[in-house]
Amino acid sequence: MKVTDNPSKLVPPQQVREWVEDRLRESIFNGQFKPGEWLRQLRVADQLGVSELPVREALKKLAAEGLVEYFPYRGMRVRVFSPDDVEDIYKIRSFLEGMAAHYAAEKITAEELVELKALVNQMEGRLALENLAEHRVLNRRFHEVIFTASRHTYLVHELRQLWTVFPSMLWGGFSVTATKRLQDTYDMGEHRGIIAALEEGNAAQAEMVVRHHIDGSGNRLLITVRNVTNSVPGKEDA
Repeated sequence: MKVTDNPSKLVPPQQVREWVEDRLRESIFNGQFKPGEWLRQLRVADQLGVSELPVREALKKLAAEGLVEYFPYRGMRVRVFSPDDVEDIYKIRSFLEGMAAHYAAEKITAEELVELKALVNQMEGRLALENLAEHRVLNRRFHEVIFTASRHTYLVHELRQLWTVFPSMLWGGFSVTATKRLQDTYDMGEHRGIIAALEEGNAAQAEMVVRHHIDGSGNRLLITVRNVTNSVPGKEDA
């Protein structure tokens, strides 16, 4: 991992730790650190040009978020998601985001609908695999606009936490091994169907189409995770 913007030694320790957290999180999301890969403090510190202390603290934070997992006497490694994990989390997403869409249909603003349409247009123009990272950001924002429009604070908080760890990380790590174009992973028309339901203020329809969309994505990812067994190295490294 090449780092060119490591913080100055004059930067307060908390800011250094936060910088390290951001770099590690980004490296996990973009696949530089693979599921099952061990994160050795000294090696990571050398790569980032910092001491081991902020790396240790950053890893604790990422463990609390669920991105890395701790093994006594062995250390930290990037979390490995099992098929059961995938199934459970997508079921949770389906239920919570469906609920959020139900509320959003009653409260979404004209400005938020305009943003959703713009996001779909941008996603439809970025279907090549080299656009995966950008497409992933746009997709996350699409879903975030919807659940934020629910105006239910705790629901929004829980969904943001769930999105911090899961869907982007796994789609980035697995889907590219199974598809040649992003359009193969799901029907872009589903996004437009969600917008239509929200625009009509049809709460029941909005909930149904969002749940259908998430269930479909989860099922496709679950099949891929079960098939791509070599995607998780889980090997000890020195």
